[in-house]
Amino acid sequence: MTAISIGVRRSERANSAVARDASHAVMFSLIVLLNLLGLVMVLSASSVAGIQDVGNSRWYFERQLIWVGLGALALGVTYSFDYHVLRRIALPGYILSVGLLFSVLVIGRTVGGSTRWIDFGFARLQPSEIAKMALIVFVADLLASREAHIGDRRRSLHPALLFFAPMALLVLREPDLGTTAILGSILVALLFVAGVPLRPLAVLAAGGVGATIGLAFVAEYRTRRVLTLFDPWSDPQGAGWQTLQSLTGLANGGSTGVGLGASRAKWGYLPNSHTDFIFAIIGEELGLVGSLTVLLMIAALGLLGFRTALRAPDLFGQLLAAGITTWLLVQAFVNIGGVIGLLPITGVTLPFMSFGGSSLLVTMAAAGVLLNVSKRSIVPSAAQDARDA
Repeated sequence: MTAISIGVRRSERANSAVARDASHAVMFSLIVLLNLLGLVMVLSASSVAGIQDVGNSRWYFERQLIWVGLGALALGVTYSFDYHVLRRIALPGYILSVGLLFSVLVIGRTVGGSTRWIDFGFARLQPSEIAKMALIVFVADLLASREAHIGDRRRSLHPALLFFAPMALLVLREPDLGTTAILGSILVALLFVAGVPLRPLAVLAAGGVGATIGLAFVAEYRTRRVLTLFDPWSDPQGAGWQTLQSLTGLANGGSTGVGLGASRAKWGYLPNSHTDFIFAIIGEELGLVGSLTVLLMIAALGLLGFRTALRAPDLFGQLLAAGITTWLLVQAFVNIGGVIGLLPITGVTLPFMSFGGSSLLVTMAAAGVLLNVSKRSIVPSAAQDARDA
């Protein structure tokens, strides 16, 4: 091999490393920016609620600041080790998650008609958040260990469904249809990326959508939410109130917003303005420009996440990256869809931005795993592939 060819190959591999590092750095930057913007918006959106609840306008912000710090620590931990270590704790993590989901139904705290939290006094734990990551790791390990038999539904699709069912039923029992739908989306994405045949996968997806729609009409409060979705003015003081106030806030924001901290909706008009409906405050205070910026950042993070999945060095890494990215995108879609009146209100948070300890901590840990896979990604070069062949 000539010195020139050696030099060319080294140059191509250096360029690949630069591409990988740039993509990796952009993904990390997006996560940081979403967290910082989330902190600013929690400070603004929660000021009135803080005064009303505890007499301190900065109370929610100070707690969120602590959770962001703990989340950064969680991201650092999950980023630092080889992600294959997760395969060792896949089954224990699944068992722990199911145990916590069962425990919340027994000793959990009920808020707004849903029992989703275990209250420790100084903090509340939401096991359904842990379930999302536990499901991804467990199913990714299951499918990766059966990579040679993915086409056999009895060894891929059926076992995945068997382990998914207890999680879904327990979360649905809380009740939390939104999170159940997110878990189902994660499962379908994992099976698709693993290579499960499309026909049974399409049947599964269609069945899941049908079941979600059917369950939306089982409970009376869900039925009201669905019906008022199409006409919130049919119950403006009840089920349609939150949607109307959210849309009013977004409309008030116009193109550039009313200004940071100047929201009117947060003054008791829009419930959960710093949690589930923080996007409405973003739209009101930062306008269409701010809203689109958030959407573009989330979309860019999703694009880089799927790019990471395509370039992961093995199937387990591909499944981790695809599962986490699907989770973040679907949850953002469900949250924002509810805020702008395109989907029923479900109570799920906006990733990285809404107030909430369990959600932010687990999401940041998952982001660390995504970055972990990214730093080990393989960036192919056409010229390099031809020479190596």
